[in-house]
Amino acid sequence: MYKIAKKKSLNPTVTMMEIEAPLVAKKAEAGQFIILRVDADGERIPLTVAGCDRTAGTVKIIFQIVGATTEKLNSLGEGDFISDFAGPLGVPTQLEGLRDVCIVGGGVGCAIALPIAEKLSKMGAKVTSVIGFRSKDLVILEDEFRAVSDELIVMTDDGSWGREGNVCLPLNEAFSSGRRFDKVIAIGPLVMMKFVVEATRPTGIPCDVSMNPIMIDGTGMCGGCRLTLNRDGKRVTRFACVDGPDFNGYEVDFDEAISRSSMYRDFERHAHTDACNLFKNGV
Repeated sequence: MYKIAKKKSLNPTVTMMEIEAPLVAKKAEAGQFIILRVDADGERIPLTVAGCDRTAGTVKIIFQIVGATTEKLNSLGEGDFISDFAGPLGVPTQLEGLRDVCIVGGGVGCAIALPIAEKLSKMGAKVTSVIGFRSKDLVILEDEFRAVSDELIVMTDDGSWGREGNVCLPLNEAFSSGRRFDKVIAIGPLVMMKFVVEATRPTGIPCDVSMNPIMIDGTGMCGGCRLTLNRDGKRVTRFACVDGPDFNGYEVDFDEAISRSSMYRDFERHAHTDACNLFKNGV
C-alpha cells in the first residue's frame, strides 16, 4: 500500500498528489512513468512522474479527471492509501549535451514537461518554456516553470491570461528572428504536438515529442500504444510505453495516432459519468 502524502487541486479538472514510494523516488528520472491501481480490483493506469523527492521518498503525479479510475483516485485524500504504484518505467528523456532548449507544453502535458525543464536548468542549459492552455482557469504550474526557465511564455486560446493564441505563435516568432535551439521538446495533446513538429520541421532543429497520450496499460502487451514511425522510407511499429515515451517527432504518423486515440473516448466518458453517479450516491 502506498500513502498519499499530499494532495492539491491545480484547476477544476487537474489534481496533484505526492505518493510515498521511496524505491520509485530513488530511481525515477524525467520522462519516465509509473503504473498505479487505486485498489486491488482497480484498472491499471500509467501516469508520468511529475517530480520526486529522493530524501522524503515521495513521487509527484499530476492527473486529469477524465475517466472512472481518475475520478476514483481523486476521491481519495491525504493519508489515504492506493494499492499499487509500480515504476519507474519507460526510457528517460535524453538531455545530455543540450545547452539551449525550447520546451513546449500544452494543458496537462505541462506536468510531463516540467521535470524536463527542471533537469535542464540543473544541467545549466538555457531553457525557453512555452506553455499553452484554453483559458486562465486551466493554467497550471506557471510559477514552477518560471522558476526554472530563462524565458517563459504563457499562451491562452482566449487571451484571458498571458498572450492570446496557440503555442506555435511564439515558436514561429523565434524561428523568424533566427533563433536556433539545440532541440525543441513538445508535450501535450496529439494535435498540438503535430503542429509544433510541422512548425519546427523547416528549421531542421531536432524535435522530440512525448507519446504518453496514447498509452493505456503501460507494458506493451495491450497494443493500445502501438505507434507507426516513418523511418528511412519505411513504416516501422514501436510501442510508446516500452520504446518511449519520447520519439523523434518528424517520424511519428500523427494522423494515425490521433485517429486511434479517439476509439475509446465515448466509453471513457460513460465510465466517468457512471463513477460520478456512484460517488454522489455514496456507493
